[in-house]
Amino acid sequence: MRETVTISIPGEIKKQLDKITSQEGITRSSIIRESLRDYLFIRQFRSLRKRMIEKSPRVYTDQDIFNIVS
Repeated sequence: MRETVTISIPGEIKKQLDKITSQEGITRSSIIRESLRDYLFIRQFRSLRKRMIEKSPRVYTDQDIFNIVS
């Protein structure tokens, strides 16, 4: 189920967003959805990395975590 969320952004970011939508032929919503999905993935990844580092001091980098969970 989709829900609507209203956000406000600075004018310069909106200009950049509109330029990308024009260049790539996709909607603002698509770009924002993809960006938010990426952000949430990165946040989850960092949380996982933090927990793994606490349990295993030999894990230091994002690549280390990626190799373990892949």
